[in-house]
Amino acid sequence: MSAGRPTLGVLAVALRDGEALLVQRANPPDRHLWGFPGGKVEPGETVAEAALRELAEETGLTASAGPQLGTKDIIHRDAAGALEYHFFLVAILCEDVTGMAEAADDAAALAWVPDDDIHAGRLPLSEGVSRLLKTARAASG
Repeated sequence: MSAGRPTLGVLAVALRDGEALLVQRANPPDRHLWGFPGGKVEPGETVAEAALRELAEETGLTASAGPQLGTKDIIHRDAAGALEYHFFLVAILCEDVTGMAEAADDAAALAWVPDDDIHAGRLPLSEGVSRLLKTARAASG
């Protein structure tokens, strides 16, 4: 991770009736926390393409790209105030999800988690997961 400039990343938000697909991160940042699948956008790749690729790499699922749900800066500084990393994330709603879900790549585990469990914080979650879920539900109709 370069502290020199923001890294463009994506979150792939997949939903089904009353549940959202979350992965438990195997690597920093957010190691051991649960959140939406995602990762870095590769050169020449659109954010929608990156979201679908990350969904497939981390979960084995395929989908079609829906609307952008929003953006977020994740900035972390060390104790002395020096920048450690800066991610600029774009969340993409993933629709028509198909396949057999299996944790892979940098996902230690995955689960379809009930919305109520997410909003109640019953899992250790990455920052903003509950808020993004609310946005995704509103966008998915």
